Amino acid sequence: MRSKFYRAIKEKAPVEAVDLNVAVAFIRENARKNFNETVEVHIRLGVNSKKSDQMVRGTVDLPAGPSKQQQVVVFTADAKQQKEALSAGAFKTGGEELVDTIIKESKLAADVTIATPAMMPKVAQAAKILGPKGLMPNPKTGTVSDDPVAVVKQIFSGKVSFKMDQQGNVHLPVAKINWESDKIIKNTQSFLAALKNARPPAAKGEFFKSVTIKTTMGPGIRVSA
Repeated sequence: MRSKFYRAIKEKAPVEAVDLNVAVAFIRENARKNFNETVEVHIRLGVNSKKSDQMVRGTVDLPAGPSKQQQVVVFTADAKQQKEALSAGAFKTGGEELVDTIIKESKLAADVTIATPAMMPKVAQAAKILGPKGLMPNPKTGTVSDDPVAVVKQIFSGKVSFKMDQQGNVHLPVAKINWESDKIIKNTQSFLAALKNARPPAAKGEFFKSVTIKTTMGPGIRVSA
């Protein structure tokens, strides 16, 4: 059962797809006053999610920065890189001993993991734990690098990754509702542009079936993209 607040906003929300500027203005005007909600963008893609050659994933540099500070874990055996990564904002770093701990505890609290190429064979041993949570470092998202410190800095400046789910949808938090409208719009536009660039060659027809922007607890507003 939806809340009374949600239903009231839903009743006055535009039914048809609207310009991004209009959509952002609406969700900002109708946001909860006692809670700084996250602004989310949800896209339904025109791909066959069952075919591996139509998988969509990539990264985007959000010009206004990420909606929240990412909790980053770095896998490297280099003591200097470990120290520099922590100084750059990483939550945790380590080599084989860190992977062994993850395997033993069957968990890892993180939003992003980064690994050096030399560490990947060891990290792969924890794939059953990291994979289902989307935490396996991957060269396609730039999270496998000989310079993990540089990647940490990129992430804290606004670089985030996205990946299509099993239903062919992509979701990304792009801002906080108390941000200025132009920052929300710029981050959203950058995400949509990056997603278009990640279109697989095998995908035919209309790529964006629908684009919706919403706050965490509010109704979705369809955007003409």
